[in-house]
Amino acid sequence: MFDRTSLVETLKVNLEWDVIIIGGGATGLGVALDSVTRGYKTLLLEQVDFAKGTSSRSTKLVHGGVRYLEQGNIDLVKEALYERGLMLKNASHLVSNQSFIIPNYRWWDIVFYTVGLKIYDFLSGKLSFGKSLKISKKETLARLKTIKTENLKGGVAYHDGQFDDSRLAINIAQTCIEYGATVINHFKVVQLLKSSDGSLNGVVAKDAETNQLHTLKTKLVINATGVFTDEVLKMDNVSAKNIIRPSQGVHLVLDKSFLPGTDAIMIPKTADGRVLFLVPWHNRIIVGTTDTLLYSHSLEPKALDEEIDFIIETANKYLTKKVTKSDVLSVFSGLRPLAAPKNKSEKTKEISRSHKIIVSKSGLITITGGKWTTYRRMAQDTINKAIRLGKLSKAKCITKDLKIHGSTMEMIGQSNHLYVYGSDQKGINQLIGEFPELGEKLHPRLEFLKAEVIWAIRNEMARTVEDILARRVRALFLDANAAIEITPLVAKMLAKELDKDEDWKHQQISDFIEVASHFIIKKY
Repeated sequence: MFDRTSLVETLKVNLEWDVIIIGGGATGLGVALDSVTRGYKTLLLEQVDFAKGTSSRSTKLVHGGVRYLEQGNIDLVKEALYERGLMLKNASHLVSNQSFIIPNYRWWDIVFYTVGLKIYDFLSGKLSFGKSLKISKKETLARLKTIKTENLKGGVAYHDGQFDDSRLAINIAQTCIEYGATVINHFKVVQLLKSSDGSLNGVVAKDAETNQLHTLKTKLVINATGVFTDEVLKMDNVSAKNIIRPSQGVHLVLDKSFLPGTDAIMIPKTADGRVLFLVPWHNRIIVGTTDTLLYSHSLEPKALDEEIDFIIETANKYLTKKVTKSDVLSVFSGLRPLAAPKNKSEKTKEISRSHKIIVSKSGLITITGGKWTTYRRMAQDTINKAIRLGKLSKAKCITKDLKIHGSTMEMIGQSNHLYVYGSDQKGINQLIGEFPELGEKLHPRLEFLKAEVIWAIRNEMARTVEDILARRVRALFLDANAAIEITPLVAKMLAKELDKDEDWKHQQISDFIEVASHFIIKKY
């Protein structure tokens, strides 16, 4: 069912689609799932791999956004908190309840954040993750063993969600396919087709594996390409104005010893007014993020030296165990597709994170903005808009209670890293039962097993070493050097499974090492 070759074959059979979605990140996959479950014949095309861009490079939080509350954006917070609850319910194997502590070094901060987080609790309603509490200095120190003690007055503890972003993207893609959608990675839309009256009626797309062009007819094209939104808008209309300005968010990954225990830290005000998180994730600590307005974008954004320095300096103001560049296991950068600022004085942190739906003269529907937490609501709004425009026949959205592939009622402890597979864990264990050597670790510093590589290729549409090590198993994000060291092994397994030759295998190795170089801080 999850075989890319078979999915490509369906393009020869289906001569016209109801909906073609360009972009396989959180937004595009969400739209595809909403579309197919309403009964529309749905095709999604992703130029590289699912969640290749921003959607695999988040802070791994499912949250309402405490910062947006401070900005007075109550509606956005309320919507996100509601969607946070649905994500936990529908993808319980990937979304979990995470406790956060805001350490307070001034008495009035305790009052300010206690009141603010009580409002946050209230807005979450019946889907609350737990009540916020004012905690003493003693409890703060007991829970945050590496926090700076000087002038510490106490803390405020609250609850939010945490998840594995690219794993959720893969599972949403699988859910789409289970409901009858065709969802294909490494397949780039290169041209939009129009009828004589100028309305969109198809796309031309190129299979990156064969270089073959496919002409595909459709009633509706949806542009869900994140920071690449403007390229698609210009494909539709050469003189279209740029509506997106990318903002870069950088994260550093550290060893768990920098923040032992189960609580995350939220630093609500940094030197330039941003928020910084230190979050336990896959037995490491993620520290981030930055908010740097860029003038260009790429598939492989690179952290700026000043962003890395900012994160380290800010973390060191709060930690007794000092972070240095040599402690960083991986550094990753994601680009937020923000609305272009209205003027030069507008700061990225002040630009609304609400999503926006734009309809072009040709009928192209573009969905921009938003965040992972609200992916389902963004999709619902997009398809509802298409229905109101008369592009699709009326059908009800059913994704509120729709379980995502892998979701299971069984309690899966996070002590075993395979918990992220949910109900698919049985399949991986079966593979190991048949071939015991697949139970071996890929690398001494990594928890991942050889069986996961085979599973990713056979059941999760992984086509490249990067697909496997960046987004199926999260090796590149957790320890970039270890990921590089196992590249030849993974390339060999992949080449064997896909029946590829030595030249292809060596190309895969060099391609991955090139990408992985962006995840390593160069030591001068």
